[in-house]
Amino acid sequence: MKPLQANVPTAILAASKGAAMARVLNGRHMADVSELGDEVVVFIVGMRLNKPLKLSRWWPVVAAMAKMLNYLDENPDKGLLGCRISYLPPFAIQYWRSFQDLERFARDADDPHLEPWRQYNRRVGKSGDLGLYHETYRVKTSDIETGYTNMPPYGLAAVTAMVPVPHGKHSAAARMGVTDRDEPALPPY
Repeated sequence: MKPLQANVPTAILAASKGAAMARVLNGRHMADVSELGDEVVVFIVGMRLNKPLKLSRWWPVVAAMAKMLNYLDENPDKGLLGCRISYLPPFAIQYWRSFQDLERFARDADDPHLEPWRQYNRRVGKSGDLGLYHETYRVKTSDIETGYTNMPPYGLAAVTAMVPVPHGKHSAAARMGVTDRDEPALPPY
């Protein structure tokens, strides 16, 4: 899995490893998705602390997610390309090689997902103490448009590569291939 300054917030990562913040690439850039094949799966998973004081209900979920992400980082053949975590509110955006990889990981008893899922159902179930959600998107790479201005590699660009926006692709519509004409709302710099 290509790191996204990811499994912990950048500030904590920098402090814990004594590392400097990721290098900012000045100017306008986009993700180079050409190496991803025909599609990428975007998986958003998060939780809502409906009863935040019930630490025993939600902490095991946080701990299980950390264990899963470490496992996936150590086993790139499982198909997770990278992820970005937010702690407030708690959610993760994950990029997967395929839906088949994501589903296989979710269902495989040898992987660290199925058992925590069972435990959540047993401990929390319909109590309403903790809400979980996920959204899964299969996205054709030909339908992806990204833009990064004065940023280090981030999101999909951290999973692939971040390249300068080429001449003739300064508008989102031109990058998406919706039009042959490059008519940005503002002139590029």
